[in-house]
Amino acid sequence: MSNKTVQQMLRGCRRGHPIDSAMLREMGISNALAAYMAKAGWLRRLSQGVYLLTGDTPSRDGTITYLTRCIPGLHVGGKTALSWQGVRHNIAFREKIVLWGRRSYRIPAWVDDVTRYSYQTTDLFDGDLPYEMGLKPLPSGSPEVLVSVPERAILELASDIGKGQSMEEASNLIIGSRNLRSDVLDEFLRHCKRVKVVRLVRDLGREADFSWAEDIQKHVDRLGAGKRWSNKTKNGRLTLKP
Repeated sequence: MSNKTVQQMLRGCRRGHPIDSAMLREMGISNALAAYMAKAGWLRRLSQGVYLLTGDTPSRDGTITYLTRCIPGLHVGGKTALSWQGVRHNIAFREKIVLWGRRSYRIPAWVDDVTRYSYQTTDLFDGDLPYEMGLKPLPSGSPEVLVSVPERAILELASDIGKGQSMEEASNLIIGSRNLRSDVLDEFLRHCKRVKVVRLVRDLGREADFSWAEDIQKHVDRLGAGKRWSNKTKNGRLTLKP
Protein backbone atom coordinates (compact mmCIF):
# COMPACT_ATOMS: atom_id res chain seq x y z
CA MET A 1 0.00 0.00 0.00
CA SER A 2 1.47 3.34 -1.08
CA ASN A 3 1.42 6.65 0.76
CA LYS A 4 -0.36 8.02 -2.31
CA THR A 5 -3.30 5.67 -1.68
CA VAL A 6 -3.52 6.76 1.94
CA GLN A 7 -3.32 10.45 1.03
CA GLN A 8 -6.00 9.99 -1.63
CA MET A 9 -8.28 8.36 0.92
CA LEU A 10 -7.69 11.09 3.49
CA ARG A 11 -8.49 13.77 0.93
CA GLY A 12 -11.63 11.97 -0.23
CA CYS A 13 -13.13 11.37 3.21
CA ARG A 14 -15.24 13.94 5.01
CA ARG A 15 -15.09 14.10 8.77
CA GLY A 16 -18.07 12.47 10.42
CA HIS A 17 -19.11 10.70 7.20
CA PRO A 18 -18.97 6.88 7.06
CA ILE A 19 -17.29 5.43 3.98
CA ASP A 20 -18.82 2.49 2.12
CA SER A 21 -17.18 0.01 -0.24
CA ALA A 22 -18.41 1.82 -3.36
CA MET A 23 -16.76 5.06 -2.22
CA LEU A 24 -13.53 3.26 -1.46
CA ARG A 25 -13.52 1.61 -4.89
CA GLU A 26 -13.86 5.06 -6.47
CA MET A 27 -10.65 5.94 -4.61
CA GLY A 28 -8.97 2.82 -5.99
CA ILE A 29 -9.25 0.89 -2.71
CA SER A 30 -10.50 -2.69 -3.02
CA ASN A 31 -12.40 -4.56 -0.33
CA ALA A 32 -9.27 -6.50 0.51
CA LEU A 33 -7.19 -3.33 0.79
CA ALA A 34 -9.86 -1.71 2.96
CA ALA A 35 -9.74 -4.70 5.31
CA TYR A 36 -5.95 -4.40 5.44
CA MET A 37 -6.17 -0.66 6.17
CA ALA A 38 -8.56 -1.41 9.03
CA LYS A 39 -6.08 -3.90 10.49
CA ALA A 40 -3.28 -1.38 10.02
CA GLY A 41 -5.23 1.25 11.97
CA TRP A 42 -6.11 3.66 9.17
CA LEU A 43 -9.79 2.75 9.17
CA ARG A 44 -12.30 1.64 11.77
CA ARG A 45 -14.91 -0.87 10.66
CA LEU A 46 -18.48 0.08 11.58
CA SER A 47 -20.29 -2.80 9.85
CA GLN A 48 -19.89 -5.01 6.79
CA GLY A 49 -18.33 -2.85 4.08
CA VAL A 50 -18.66 0.40 6.07
CA TYR A 51 -15.71 2.23 7.59
CA LEU A 52 -14.71 5.46 9.28
CA LEU A 53 -11.35 7.14 9.53
CA THR A 54 -9.67 6.05 12.75
CA GLY A 55 -10.22 8.63 15.47
CA ASP A 56 -13.30 10.02 13.76
CA THR A 57 -16.90 9.82 15.03
CA PRO A 58 -20.00 9.48 12.82
CA SER A 59 -22.01 12.71 12.77
CA ARG A 60 -25.78 12.93 12.49
CA ASP A 61 -25.72 14.35 8.97
CA GLY A 62 -22.88 12.08 7.92
CA THR A 63 -24.86 9.06 9.04
CA ILE A 64 -28.01 10.20 7.22
CA THR A 65 -25.92 10.86 4.11
CA TYR A 66 -24.60 7.29 4.28
CA LEU A 67 -28.13 5.91 4.65
CA THR A 68 -29.24 8.01 1.67
CA ARG A 69 -26.86 5.98 -0.49
CA CYS A 70 -28.50 2.77 0.77
CA ILE A 71 -32.21 3.65 0.81
CA PRO A 72 -34.07 5.14 -2.18
CA GLY A 73 -36.04 8.24 -1.26
CA LEU A 74 -34.58 8.53 2.24
CA HIS A 75 -35.46 11.83 3.86
CA VAL A 76 -36.11 13.50 7.19
CA GLY A 77 -39.86 13.90 7.57
CA GLY A 78 -42.79 14.54 9.87
CA LYS A 79 -42.12 15.95 13.31
CA THR A 80 -38.36 16.21 12.76
CA ALA A 81 -38.72 18.06 9.47
CA LEU A 82 -40.96 20.61 11.19
CA SER A 83 -38.56 20.95 14.12
CA TRP A 84 -35.58 21.55 11.85
CA GLN A 85 -37.55 24.34 10.19
CA GLY A 86 -38.45 26.07 13.44
CA VAL A 87 -41.77 24.42 14.37
CA ARG A 88 -41.46 22.49 17.63
CA HIS A 89 -43.43 21.92 20.81
CA ASN A 90 -41.29 19.95 23.23
CA ILE A 91 -37.49 19.90 23.03
CA ALA A 92 -36.21 16.40 23.74
CA PHE A 93 -32.97 15.84 25.63
CA ARG A 94 -31.91 13.51 22.81
CA GLU A 95 -33.70 14.08 19.54
CA LYS A 96 -35.41 11.18 17.79
CA ILE A 97 -35.09 11.64 14.04
CA VAL A 98 -38.08 10.65 11.91
CA LEU A 99 -36.84 9.05 8.68
CA TRP A 100 -38.92 8.04 5.66
CA GLY A 101 -37.91 6.02 2.62
CA ARG A 102 -39.24 3.99 -0.28
CA ARG A 103 -38.33 0.46 0.80
CA SER A 104 -37.59 -1.63 3.86
CA TYR A 105 -33.99 -1.67 4.98
CA ARG A 106 -32.18 -3.14 7.95
CA ILE A 107 -30.39 -0.12 9.38
CA PRO A 108 -27.07 -1.20 10.94
CA ALA A 109 -26.77 -1.30 14.72
CA TRP A 110 -24.04 1.34 14.91
CA VAL A 111 -26.57 4.01 13.84
CA ASP A 112 -28.24 3.60 17.26
CA ASP A 113 -25.06 4.95 18.85
CA VAL A 114 -25.22 8.07 16.69
CA THR A 115 -28.87 9.04 17.04
CA ARG A 116 -32.31 7.85 18.07
CA TYR A 117 -34.49 7.36 15.01
CA SER A 118 -37.62 5.84 13.56
CA TYR A 119 -37.88 4.64 9.97
CA GLN A 120 -40.95 3.92 7.90
CA THR A 121 -41.98 3.31 4.31
CA THR A 122 -45.67 4.30 4.42
CA ASP A 123 -46.80 5.23 0.91
CA LEU A 124 -48.84 8.42 1.30
CA PHE A 125 -49.21 9.60 -2.29
CA ASP A 126 -50.44 8.28 -5.62
CA GLY A 127 -48.13 7.59 -8.52
CA ASP A 128 -48.85 10.90 -10.22
CA LEU A 129 -46.87 12.83 -7.60
CA PRO A 130 -43.10 12.45 -8.02
CA TYR A 131 -41.72 10.93 -4.83
CA GLU A 132 -39.08 13.64 -4.51
CA MET A 133 -41.67 16.44 -4.57
CA GLY A 134 -41.19 18.67 -1.54
CA LEU A 135 -37.86 17.14 -0.51
CA LYS A 136 -34.87 19.46 -0.38
CA PRO A 137 -31.82 20.19 1.77
CA LEU A 138 -32.00 22.94 4.34
CA PRO A 139 -30.14 26.14 3.44
CA SER A 140 -27.70 25.69 6.32
CA GLY A 141 -27.64 21.89 6.24
CA SER A 142 -25.79 19.14 4.43
CA PRO A 143 -26.71 19.13 0.71
CA GLU A 144 -27.20 15.34 0.73
CA VAL A 145 -29.71 15.36 3.60
CA LEU A 146 -33.18 15.88 2.16
CA VAL A 147 -35.91 17.28 4.42
CA SER A 148 -39.66 17.47 3.80
CA VAL A 149 -41.02 20.95 3.26
CA PRO A 150 -43.53 21.85 6.03
CA GLU A 151 -46.58 21.13 3.84
CA ARG A 152 -45.43 17.56 3.19
CA ALA A 153 -44.21 17.14 6.77
CA ILE A 154 -47.71 17.95 8.07
CA LEU A 155 -49.13 14.95 6.19
CA GLU A 156 -46.33 12.72 7.46
CA LEU A 157 -46.98 13.93 11.00
CA ALA A 158 -50.67 13.07 10.64
CA SER A 159 -49.76 9.62 9.36
CA ASP A 160 -47.71 9.01 12.52
CA ILE A 161 -50.62 9.74 14.89
CA GLY A 162 -51.49 6.51 16.66
CA LYS A 163 -48.11 5.02 15.75
CA GLY A 164 -46.08 6.63 18.51
CA GLN A 165 -47.13 10.20 17.76
CA SER A 166 -49.67 11.72 20.16
CA MET A 167 -52.64 13.72 18.94
CA GLU A 168 -51.94 16.44 21.52
CA GLU A 169 -48.41 17.12 20.33
CA ALA A 170 -49.48 16.98 16.68
CA SER A 171 -52.18 19.54 17.42
CA ASN A 172 -49.64 21.88 19.01
CA LEU A 173 -47.30 21.48 16.05
CA ILE A 174 -50.10 22.30 13.61
CA ILE A 175 -50.95 25.40 15.64
CA GLY A 176 -47.30 26.45 15.35
CA SER A 177 -47.27 25.98 11.56
CA ARG A 178 -48.61 29.41 10.67
CA ASN A 179 -46.67 29.90 7.46
CA LEU A 180 -47.97 26.95 5.46
CA ARG A 181 -48.51 27.66 1.77
CA SER A 182 -52.11 26.65 1.12
CA ASP A 183 -51.54 25.94 -2.59
CA VAL A 184 -48.60 23.63 -1.84
CA LEU A 185 -50.52 21.87 0.92
CA ASP A 186 -53.48 21.43 -1.44
CA GLU A 187 -51.23 19.78 -4.03
CA PHE A 188 -50.03 17.17 -1.53
CA LEU A 189 -53.59 16.58 -0.31
CA ARG A 190 -54.80 16.16 -3.89
CA HIS A 191 -52.40 13.27 -4.37
CA CYS A 192 -52.73 11.76 -0.88
CA LYS A 193 -54.40 8.33 -0.88
CA ARG A 194 -54.72 7.87 2.89
CA VAL A 195 -58.13 8.89 4.19
CA LYS A 196 -56.87 8.93 7.78
CA VAL A 197 -54.18 11.47 6.89
CA VAL A 198 -56.48 13.80 4.97
CA ARG A 199 -59.15 13.79 7.69
CA LEU A 200 -56.61 14.40 10.44
CA VAL A 201 -55.07 17.34 8.59
CA ARG A 202 -58.57 18.75 8.11
CA ASP A 203 -59.56 18.29 11.76
CA LEU A 204 -56.28 19.61 13.16
CA GLY A 205 -56.44 22.59 10.81
CA ARG A 206 -59.99 23.37 11.90
CA GLU A 207 -58.99 23.09 15.55
CA ALA A 208 -56.23 25.63 14.91
CA ASP A 209 -58.73 27.85 13.08
CA PHE A 210 -56.77 27.92 9.81
CA SER A 211 -58.77 29.04 6.79
CA TRP A 212 -57.19 26.40 4.53
CA ALA A 213 -58.80 23.63 6.60
CA GLU A 214 -62.24 24.32 5.13
CA ASP A 215 -60.95 23.57 1.62
CA ILE A 216 -59.86 20.04 2.57
CA GLN A 217 -63.34 18.52 2.61
CA LYS A 218 -63.18 17.99 -1.16
CA HIS A 219 -60.22 15.67 -0.65
CA VAL A 220 -62.04 13.85 2.16
CA ASP A 221 -65.03 13.33 -0.16
CA ARG A 222 -62.76 12.01 -2.91
CA LEU A 223 -61.38 9.31 -0.62
CA GLY A 224 -64.61 8.24 1.08
CA ALA A 225 -67.52 10.61 1.47
CA GLY A 226 -69.97 9.81 4.24
CA LYS A 227 -67.90 7.03 5.79
CA ARG A 228 -66.61 7.12 9.34
CA TRP A 229 -62.94 6.04 9.63
CA SER A 230 -61.89 4.10 12.71
CA ASN A 231 -58.77 2.20 13.68
CA LYS A 232 -57.28 0.75 16.84
CA THR A 233 -54.01 2.44 17.87
CA LYS A 234 -51.51 2.12 20.71
CA ASN A 235 -53.41 4.77 22.65
CA GLY A 236 -56.90 3.42 22.03
CA ARG A 237 -59.31 3.72 19.12
CA LEU A 238 -59.02 6.65 16.73
CA THR A 239 -62.29 7.59 15.03
CA LEU A 240 -62.56 10.34 12.42
CA LYS A 241 -65.79 11.88 11.17
CA PRO A 242 -66.68 11.91 7.44
